Amino acid sequence: MKFKINRDHFVNGLQKVQNIVGSRTSMPILNTVLIKAESDHISLTTFNLDVGISCQIQASIQEMGMITLPVRKLVSIVKSLPSLEVEVDVSASNQAKIASGGSFFRIMGMNQEEFPPLPSFPDKQGLTIPQDTLLKMIKSVSYAQSVDENRYILNGIYFLAHENELTLVATDGRRLSVITQDLPEKITESFSFILPAKTANELERLLSQEEQIRISFNGRQVAFHVSYAKNQESSGQIGSLYLVSKIVEGNYPNYQQVIPKMTAHRIKLDRELLLESISRAAIVTSEKNNSVKIKIANNRLEIFSSSPDLGESHESMAIAHEGPHVELAFNPQFLIDPLRAVVKDEIFFEFTDELSPGLLKTMDKFQCVIMPLRLG
Repeated sequence: MKFKINRDHFVNGLQKVQNIVGSRTSMPILNTVLIKAESDHISLTTFNLDVGISCQIQASIQEMGMITLPVRKLVSIVKSLPSLEVEVDVSASNQAKIASGGSFFRIMGMNQEEFPPLPSFPDKQGLTIPQDTLLKMIKSVSYAQSVDENRYILNGIYFLAHENELTLVATDGRRLSVITQDLPEKITESFSFILPAKTANELERLLSQEEQIRISFNGRQVAFHVSYAKNQESSGQIGSLYLVSKIVEGNYPNYQQVIPKMTAHRIKLDRELLLESISRAAIVTSEKNNSVKIKIANNRLEIFSSSPDLGESHESMAIAHEGPHVELAFNPQFLIDPLRAVVKDEIFFEFTDELSPGLLKTMDKFQCVIMPLRLG
């Protein structure tokens, strides 16, 4: 195998696939990237048996072939090369020679036949959605995923595709975020799955603002497939990007039971102003006093926070609210995360009393339920 490639394009492709490679594995082949030289491009593939990624990068191919090379070491080498033009020449003994400018490396690869193939399956259940729409949806809920390994069912994002809607849900038991998006076409068969948190984070990193993405599901695995209509000149990306993952097995809790059906009060707020106010108040909270108090009275919303060691903070803003005096308390981070994730300028805060969940909403079918803290 022999090819020439732009150094920056090579780095870009390797960085797309390297993250899923673990530092500890009993199978050395899983620490490698499979490089396959084809007619006018190379394909780069990594797989850890749970998640696999493959992408195609433009290259000038002199001899087609395949090799597996240690991906992290390869990234370090290619990033350090002095010239934009990189030449890779692979011998029959799985040695790869890498030359660029006055630099030369020889690294040992492994037999590509040991590399496990990425799963593929018929595209029977699935949907197509713009990448930027899916990215917005994932960002809107991903912060609410549980990190408690004992609650593995909650360690991911729940995808529900039904008729002409896609819904994403995440919860850690103390907050729940859900967003729904209308689809351009009605899907033929409803399906749902729990995407593991690590895969969700990787997908969020890989998605961009261009092209459509195809989501395919076979009951045990899910695949995300981006077909590029034209060359991505700045990155060398051509052809397609393919990510396949196992799902979290089990039944997701009935999230609809958590969302309040009715609330007594509804306040319209400027999202950015509220985010800045909560963020300032959070500065003087501590691990022992990790709460902000919200007082609503006389058309004003006031935010208080205090800590014996650090001091206190007071924020105030005008609101349109007619109703009784109400005081609430929340973990400030549980308010900051959704306010930072959504993009709408206006947000609605709904509540009933100090013991009931707070509810943040936007006009684009986003909701975040936040459990209150007891006022002390």
